[in-house]
Amino acid sequence: MATRRVPLVLLACGSFNPITNQHMRLFELARDHMHSTGQYQVVGGIVSPVSDGYGKQGLVLAKHRIAMAKLALQSSGWVTVDEWESQQPDWTETVVTMRYHYGRILEEFEQRTGAHVDSTTPLSSPSPQLKLLCGADFLDTFKIPGLWRDEHVEEVAGRFGFVCVSRGGLEPERAVHESDTLSRHSQNIFLVREWVKNETSATEVRRALRRGLSVKYLIPDSVIEYIHQHNLYTEDSERRNEGTVLRPLAKQAQQPVKSLDD
Repeated sequence: MATRRVPLVLLACGSFNPITNQHMRLFELARDHMHSTGQYQVVGGIVSPVSDGYGKQGLVLAKHRIAMAKLALQSSGWVTVDEWESQQPDWTETVVTMRYHYGRILEEFEQRTGAHVDSTTPLSSPSPQLKLLCGADFLDTFKIPGLWRDEHVEEVAGRFGFVCVSRGGLEPERAVHESDTLSRHSQNIFLVREWVKNETSATEVRRALRRGLSVKYLIPDSVIEYIHQHNLYTEDSERRNEGTVLRPLAKQAQQPVKSLDD
């Protein structure tokens, strides 16, 4: 008898400042790859923009980033925008956002099937999983001292897992190899090779917009229209949060931090 595929939801956390065609493309690449393993059935995707408390320079208000993401994803039948993280008064650790979404996914699964995932009775359908969808540059953030707590890396990699799409010349394999925690959970890290190169970055999109240059075909037309309508991404908006310490660094600095190499 063929094994039942595991229902999988992909979660992407980030600034989405603004959302680009490349952000949306990651979901399509990841879904194709996870289906090709024969183990998973991707049943949904979630875009979770960071809250204003993140403190990144040039970050426009969450209400705008949410609105742009919703406009962009009108063309998707399976990826949705979730506002929970963006509405938190402070920056939320990735692992906390993942716990929240996984709790909701399990609740829906239990309501639908009448089964309790924690019970010892074998389930007729495999229980759903949640994995963090990211670009290859994300894995390199684990090397930044003070940005991540060891136990959070352990939980994200071990309990949930990653679907990581290659980007530019970055080598996600190297990031996994150089981290003991990631190496230990390498079976839970799926590396996706992107053969059609798309190097669109939100930073370059904002730079072009500030200079009055065209960004057509880099981001959806509906998003371009919204940006012009609300006069976003100007020289003034780029100075927002200037000189502010990124909230993750400030927050983790308040806790005793061990190096990932410890």
